[in-house]
Amino acid sequence: MLAQIFSLLALAVSATLAAPTAPTSLDQRAVARRSLSGQATFYGGNVHGGTCSFSTYTLPSGLYGTALSDSNWDDAGNCGGCVAVTYGGKTVTAMIVDECPGCGTNHLDLFPTAFSALASPSAGVIDVTWDYVPCPVTGPLQIHMKSGVSEYWFSAQVVNAHRRTSKMEVSTNQGASWTTATRMTYNFFEISSGIGANSAWIRLTSQTGTMVVVKNVPMTSDAIVTAGGNYA
Repeated sequence: MLAQIFSLLALAVSATLAAPTAPTSLDQRAVARRSLSGQATFYGGNVHGGTCSFSTYTLPSGLYGTALSDSNWDDAGNCGGCVAVTYGGKTVTAMIVDECPGCGTNHLDLFPTAFSALASPSAGVIDVTWDYVPCPVTGPLQIHMKSGVSEYWFSAQVVNAHRRTSKMEVSTNQGASWTTATRMTYNFFEISSGIGANSAWIRLTSQTGTMVVVKNVPMTSDAIVTAGGNYA
């Protein structure tokens, strides 16, 4: 009798483990992994002069800005990403545009408008929870070529992206082969020896693996090229 009971229990456990689960989106899985707690302060705010080097970008209406602790900086890998910040039942979404040197782990140094939307500025420091979320931007992403770019030196960044960019690759033969650019701590992807051509295709990969290819990008100083779409 005991053997039969144990056999039935084993079958029940096996059936439970084998039961299909409802699919979860990439965003749901990312949030489940990255729900973070930390402190938030505020400072004057700096998009064009921030460490993410977004010198040509203006935050869309309704999207706040924030600096991120150097403990979470990831060599500028989180630049251009957005975070949903919650305090006291209120939530704001802010784009990471700057670094907060010396701040604690998971610390956000918000723009004044973002902090004020959560709490009175007189609070100074608040305990928040936050998650990485897709940026609520409209329109396609853009590639911004750095000042001084030529066929002998490649340097470019991504702006207005729906997600964080994890990789940039360059092709001078219409996608037959690709060269990976190195991400610098000031948020430009570079190939120090250049690409040996006046234009190239650029393939961008987000942190969730979605891709965008931008064709015929000129190796021209300060050029801004709009893609045909954004990360899915």
